[in-house]
Amino acid sequence: MNLGKIYALALRHLYLISNSLPRIVDLIYWPTVQIFLWGFISKFFTLNSDYYSNTVGIILTAAILYDFLFRVSISFNMMFLEEIWSRNFTNLFIAPIKLSEIIASLTLTAILRALIGMVPAAIIAIPLFGVSVFELGLPLLFLLLSLYLFGVTLGLLVTSGLLRFGPSFENIAWASLFFLAPLGCIYYPLDILPISLQFVAKGLPLVHIFEEMRNILLNDVVNYFDIFKAISISILYFVLGVIIFYVSFYGAKIRGTLINMGE
Repeated sequence: MNLGKIYALALRHLYLISNSLPRIVDLIYWPTVQIFLWGFISKFFTLNSDYYSNTVGIILTAAILYDFLFRVSISFNMMFLEEIWSRNFTNLFIAPIKLSEIIASLTLTAILRALIGMVPAAIIAIPLFGVSVFELGLPLLFLLLSLYLFGVTLGLLVTSGLLRFGPSFENIAWASLFFLAPLGCIYYPLDILPISLQFVAKGLPLVHIFEEMRNILLNDVVNYFDIFKAISISILYFVLGVIIFYVSFYGAKIRGTLINMGE
């Protein structure tokens, strides 16, 4: 066993990590988010064990909606990454295709892939656990619309990072959504967060979506103003995501890094 070779290989990876911000974030991010997320959940159920009259129903409904958001976002990212992995990235951008057409195709395909995963899960939950996400009624469509727009936005931001930082940003594609999970109040209400974080969380559509979901299931009341607020915030982030994507694309085009993305 050659210790010199082992040291050289280890040093190579250390250089990759130390010179790549996305890799550093990826290493720090997972344990930190897990502590925050499950810490808040544990704290909430410890302090409010009688809050939910139907704990399984609300938790599973939240999980299904969250999985829909995750699938939309990760599907958008995966399709973009597959272009890089298949070395088709350069061909994609030298073909007579507009950037808006690429975004539109990825956006459309993302929801199809998400629905393929969500619908069977929602149906299986009915006989196994007696929980139906369809009990939300018509508001479910609006909640899914807001989740869909925000999921695509996250996909746009991740692909923008890929254009800016290159394939080293790939790990963020898997981690991007979990970064927002503690602030999204998916499994617990907003007031379980510290006051300082509540102000930040209110700027996300996730809080309004999942708070309204719980309001419907617990109180059988629909607040369309909160639903409209969630959709409005999602649209705002979506527009911002498209702008950032265009800026990243043309920045990479000027730097001449697009040609190296698929290599």
